[in-house]
Amino acid sequence: MVFAEKEIKAGPKLEDIEVVALVGPSGTGKSHHAMWVAKEQGCDAIIDDGLLIAGSRILAGRSAKREETKTAAIRRAIFSSPGHALEVREALESLMPKKVLVLGTSVTMVERIASRLGLRAPSKVLSITELASPEEIREALWYRRQEGKHVIPAPSFEVKKTFSGYLVDPLQIFTRSREQKGALGERSVVRPTYSYFGHFYIADAVVMQIAQRICYEVPGVRRVLKSLVLATSEGAILDVELVLQYGVKVFPVMMEVQSKLKEKLEYLTGIYVQRIDVSTKKISLE
Repeated sequence: MVFAEKEIKAGPKLEDIEVVALVGPSGTGKSHHAMWVAKEQGCDAIIDDGLLIAGSRILAGRSAKREETKTAAIRRAIFSSPGHALEVREALESLMPKKVLVLGTSVTMVERIASRLGLRAPSKVLSITELASPEEIREALWYRRQEGKHVIPAPSFEVKKTFSGYLVDPLQIFTRSREQKGALGERSVVRPTYSYFGHFYIADAVVMQIAQRICYEVPGVRRVLKSLVLATSEGAILDVELVLQYGVKVFPVMMEVQSKLKEKLEYLTGIYVQRIDVSTKKISLE
């Protein structure tokens, strides 16, 4: 008997993913334009500063903007760490986009990123100077140098999952795809640990004093017996103990304190508050 040989078709590989490069010097607005460029070029994912972003979600990686020095940030952005590169490669294999946008300061940098992630060399190279006006580039450079602000092409709720101790401000943008259909997206403005102003640090004692002041703004709070802050890699944890006024509804007041602490502390300090524990053991009759 003769058995016909079956044709075995190999599944898609990372080498099959088309790469589009967006290049330009640091601080010229590449991340700011990334979402729009990805839509225009039909890219399903973005690789920017060590992160894999798709569908307004951070799928894998660790941002270079979390590093404490500029040298460490550069190494993170080009995936020097084998573990970092492997994590993003596995996420790419799971997503398997048809086309991906890779941001870098030069074509050489994009080629190095692509090589370390198992992708092929870029088939198309776009320069930020082709997409942004000289005025826009000068403005982007000014914000980078004067205020140390950077853009991540992902919504703030995604950024806050992995960023602690950063200023995270949402920035809504309106983009148009190739079909000319409008789409509302969101990017986040952050201030990295490394910056032109040195190390960004807020003492725990300052955070505790701010927390106490916020507590006293809530009607029904008589005294703050304890306010402790624990800084973790995931964000800050607060422990607050209160003395409440006799006759108030205890749980609603404690819930209001908890809500105001998270809202105002994050706004005033830029620190991501992971958890707030509020307790009361005494009632004031005064």
